[in-house]
Amino acid sequence: MIYSICDNERLEKEFTAKDQLKRAALSSMNNIAEGFGRFSNKESIRFFNISTASLDEVHSMLLLYSELGYVSQGQKDEAIEILKKAKHQTLGFIKYLNTKL
Repeated sequence: MIYSICDNERLEKEFTAKDQLKRAALSSMNNIAEGFGRFSNKESIRFFNISTASLDEVHSMLLLYSELGYVSQGQKDEAIEILKKAKHQTLGFIKYLNTKL
């Protein structure tokens, strides 16, 4: 969804804004993957925490870009709902892993 948001005319000239938004979204996804590749729950949790911080970064940028008119209200709202769900699921998994430490 973030790539779709970045592929619009309003963000066309905002290369650094698009790049940062994409990198934060990818960071979240990649840190989850890296967390699953770790052999200890403690290490996994560290990467899952980084993932949730990246989701917060995407959330913050979506709010700003919406205010600036780069992202429509509908796109922002839909993306934020997805972010909230992803964060909730990741935090739930972190909580579960913490019980296994």
